[in-house]
Amino acid sequence: RRGVLSSPPRAPQILQEGVESSRRQLLIEAFVSAGRVDNITMVMGLHPQYLSSFWKTQYLLLRMDGPLPYHKRHYIAIMAAARHQCSYLVGLHMGEFLQVGGNPAWLQGLHCAPQKLRNLNEINKLLAHRPWLITKEHIEALLKTGEHSWSLAELVQALVLLTHYHSLASFVFGCGINPEAEQDGGHGARPPSPHGDSSPASEDSMGCSGGKDALQEVEALMERMKLLQESQQEEEGVTQEEMATRFELEKTESLLVAPSDLADHSLQSSVLCFVEDPEFGYKDFTRRGEQAPPTFRAQ
Repeated sequence: RRGVLSSPPRAPQILQEGVESSRRQLLIEAFVSAGRVDNITMVMGLHPQYLSSFWKTQYLLLRMDGPLPYHKRHYIAIMAAARHQCSYLVGLHMGEFLQVGGNPAWLQGLHCAPQKLRNLNEINKLLAHRPWLITKEHIEALLKTGEHSWSLAELVQALVLLTHYHSLASFVFGCGINPEAEQDGGHGARPPSPHGDSSPASEDSMGCSGGKDALQEVEALMERMKLLQESQQEEEGVTQEEMATRFELEKTESLLVAPSDLADHSLQSSVLCFVEDPEFGYKDFTRRGEQAPPTFRAQ
């Protein structure tokens, strides 16, 4: 009697096993190096090649040799994340800042940081919200010889850190990443206290508040969309174009909330203390209904 040979695994199966093996190895490396696996790593781990490239970038920016001391790199990351009101990244890098020997007093707010770091505020907010307004004068002002001036190498690294964490904040919001649960050696929903307060996180802690408010905004938008759909059924004469216009209007009103409206309700002082001029935000540079501004186009 002939033995029955098992069929060889299919190509998709082999590919899937390879992806899982790569992802598992990356997560193990993350745990060994940091003693924990944060939620950004878990999400990016679904795409191992992307996670590997991201880690290399993070390592080069934060841990490799460079003109900026390690604690200042993390403080710049806090400034960038706070500009986008990303409490997850702010809390994460507050912990990293303390671990590399940063001064706890700086975490009381931007006003407690050295003037040299505070001088980055203007270009930080422009890079975050209206980068087309940046001119050579902004760079020259930071490089101008003086007590609090930046060297060219320092400024280049600082600007790369700012833009990197502006983008990462968008990734965190887009993927709905929440703070990790409290655990030994991990970062919980409550950011590390500069005064060493060890009391448990309260219900209105930074992470929980942000998550609840975001959920409420989504639920409110869904409810308005539902009412809009019901009104469509009642109005037989409404065209598809008119309904699309109404939907866009509802979406805009729900999502483009002024920062001043959010400041008192959905953000903790532990984030806003790193932000000057919180009302400054994105403003469409295209002049609707007017002559378009001159632009440079490469064809």
